[in-house]
Amino acid sequence: MSDSVKNKGEGLLDEAKGRIKDAAGGLTGDAKVQAEGKIDQLSGVAQQEFADLYDDAETTLEKATAFVQDRPLISLSVAIVVGTILGALFFGRSKKN
Repeated sequence: MSDSVKNKGEGLLDEAKGRIKDAAGGLTGDAKVQAEGKIDQLSGVAQQEFADLYDDAETTLEKATAFVQDRPLISLSVAIVVGTILGALFFGRSKKN
């Protein structure tokens, strides 16, 4: 099982656990349990969103890797141009007195 699927599953469980705690705290009038439930819900949702972002980033990285493997000369040219531009921006031209 991949890490992102595992994280998403754990996020779903945390969210469900939080909903149960929130409801139980509301029924019993226990504000502390209800607050813990809301925190668990938010934690679960955040964990699920992180897993989705990780999947998206992994897919983008795979696409970039495939592009470099399929078109190495174009990739090298782009890297040289970007490196030259960044070098000029960050280091500028040296001034001679």
